[in-house]
Amino acid sequence: MGITTTHKITPFLWFNGNAEEAVDFYISVFPDAEKTGGLPGPGGKPLTISFRLEDLHFTALNSDTEFRFTKAISFVVMCKDQEEIDYYWNKLTANGGQEVACGWLEDKFGLAWQIVPENIFDLVKTPKGMQAMMGMKKFIIADLEAAAKE
Repeated sequence: MGITTTHKITPFLWFNGNAEEAVDFYISVFPDAEKTGGLPGPGGKPLTISFRLEDLHFTALNSDTEFRFTKAISFVVMCKDQEEIDYYWNKLTANGGQEVACGWLEDKFGLAWQIVPENIFDLVKTPKGMQAMMGMKKFIIADLEAAAKE
């Protein structure tokens, strides 16, 4: 098994010796997800793990050199309703993840995510809608809709 992707661009994520744990976590969070390949590394640990979340393919690298993710790069999850927002928010902030602001969070591996309603741009195009969004950590669709109507 090698790096398996037919996509021209694939996010390549550097993990500090815990790529398997991270990939297993992400696959458990996203219903349409799977491991798609990988390369063996020294000591029986994989060097890389290729995986897919929904339609996006990733490669995770196991490394013994420590680097940290920054919030300068994040992955946006467009959600159809409050139940889906709550699901992803709760799963991705569990066990050491952190709420940030405006629909952003950082998971326990330090990767930044934006958990947003599909119609976020309609909800924040008014000053009141934008103000409501700026005051939230996890988005509450009903509160954004009420503010957008003011």
